[in-house]
Amino acid sequence: MDKKKVIGWVVTLALTLFCWCVPTSFYGIEELTVMQQRIIAIFVFAACMWITEAIPIWATSGVIMALMLLTTSTSMLDFMASGDNLGDPIKYQTIMHEFANPTVMLFMGGFVLAIAASKYKLDANLARVVIRLFGTKPKMVMLGFITITALLSMFMSNTATAAMMVAILVPVLASLPESDNKGKVGLALAIPVAANIGGLGTPIGTPPNVTAVGYLKDLMGIEVSFLQWMLVMVPVVIVILLVSWLFLGSVFKSNQKEIVIKIDGTWDTSREAIIVYVTFAVTVLLWVFGNKIGETTTLGLNSYVVALIPFAVFVITGVFKKADLAKIDWDVLWLVAGGFALGVGINETKLADLLVSTIPFGTWSPMLVILGSGLLCVFMSTFMSNSASAALLIPILITVGKGMESQLEPFGGITTLIVGLAMAASLAMALPISTPPNAIAYSKGFIKQKEMVYVGIFVGVVGLIVGYLVLIFAGKAGLLT
Repeated sequence: MDKKKVIGWVVTLALTLFCWCVPTSFYGIEELTVMQQRIIAIFVFAACMWITEAIPIWATSGVIMALMLLTTSTSMLDFMASGDNLGDPIKYQTIMHEFANPTVMLFMGGFVLAIAASKYKLDANLARVVIRLFGTKPKMVMLGFITITALLSMFMSNTATAAMMVAILVPVLASLPESDNKGKVGLALAIPVAANIGGLGTPIGTPPNVTAVGYLKDLMGIEVSFLQWMLVMVPVVIVILLVSWLFLGSVFKSNQKEIVIKIDGTWDTSREAIIVYVTFAVTVLLWVFGNKIGETTTLGLNSYVVALIPFAVFVITGVFKKADLAKIDWDVLWLVAGGFALGVGINETKLADLLVSTIPFGTWSPMLVILGSGLLCVFMSTFMSNSASAALLIPILITVGKGMESQLEPFGGITTLIVGLAMAASLAMALPISTPPNAIAYSKGFIKQKEMVYVGIFVGVVGLIVGYLVLIFAGKAGLLT
C-alpha cells in the first residue's frame, strides 16, 4: 500500500473513531441520540475515504452500507443495540433497498442502452452522419465534434463518448501541419468540454444528475421527470456549448482553409442492430413523453420503469449476452447506491430534522448558500470524483434546504439548490485529473495543462452564470416541480 493510502487510512480511522466515541454532548446538539451520532461518524468515514481514495470510491459505498447495517439497523450486532439514549434503528430492508433504488435502475437502463448502441456501432454511425453535415471549414468542423459529442454524452457515459470521439479525431489532428498548433489544441479541447457539458442535458447523463433526482424524489417528494429536466438543462447545455465554441474558435483559431473528416463505416442492418436502433429510439421517446408532466400523464410510465424496457427487450431477443453484463459500470451504480444509503441514514434517524431545528438556517442568505455550494462543489470536483463530491454534498444541502425553504422560494426553491449542485459537479474541468474525458484528451499529447486550465476555468465560470440564471428562472416558473 502506498504512502498516500496509508495516510488516508490513518486520518479516516482517527476522525471516524473520534466522532464515534466522544459523548453525544460533545456535538452541542440537544436530544442527539447514539444512532444519530453513529450516522455522523459514518458520514465522516465516507467523506474521508472519498476524498483520499484510500480504497476505491465504489468500495467505500459498500463499506458504508455494511457499517449502517451492522450498527444502525434493526439487524445490528447485539452489543450495538444496548445502552442509554440509543434512538430508533433503521429497518435493514430500507438500507438494502438502495441497491435497487429506482434512480439506480434508471442509470442502469442508460448503461444498457449505451452498451448496445456501442456494440452495434450506433454511436459511431451517428457521429459519422452528424459530422458530415457541418462541412469542412475548421470552425464548423469543431462545432460538429462538439454537437455529436454532447448529444451522445446525454445518453452514454461521457468517458466512453470522449474515448470514441478522440479516437476519431486523433488521425485528423496528426494530418494537420505543425504550423496549425492552435487549431489542433482547439479541436482537442472541444471533445472534453462537450462531453462534460453534454452530460448535463438528461437525468442519466452523469452520476451527479442521478443523485440529485434521487434525493429530490426520496427525501423531498419532488419528482423531476425526464422531460422537465431536459426542458431546463438542454438550453443550458446549448448556451454553454455555443459560448465555448466561440471562445475556442477565437482563442485557438485554425489557419487551415478546410479540414476533411473521413470516418469509415456503414450502418449495420442485421436483425440485432435493427432491434437496438428501434429500442433506443422508443426508449428515449418514452423517457421524454411517456411519463408524468405536472398533473398530466400520457402513457402513465415514469422514467424508472421505462429504463428496464431496453434490458428486457435486449435479453429476450439475444442482443444482450451474459458477457455484456460485465460491461455495465457496476462501480458507478454502487457509488450512487452508497450515497443514497447515507441519505437514508440521515433521514430515517431523524438527524436531518434535528439539525434543521437546531441550526438557524433561516438566517442564512439564500443566494450565498446557492452560489457558495456551487463554487464549493466545483472546487471539490476539480480534484476528486464529481460523483463522490455530489454524493457528499447533496445530503448536506438537502438538510440546509429544508431549514430555509421559505427563503429559497424566490430563487426556485430547494430544486434550484440541488440541481445547481449537480450542475456544478460537471462544470469542474480545469485539470486533466478533473474528469475522465479531460484525462483522455490530455493523454494524446496535443494539449498543455495550462491550456486546459485556461479553458476549464472559462467554461466553468460561464456555466455557473448561465446555469444558475436558467435554474432560478425555471424554478420561479415551476418547471422543475
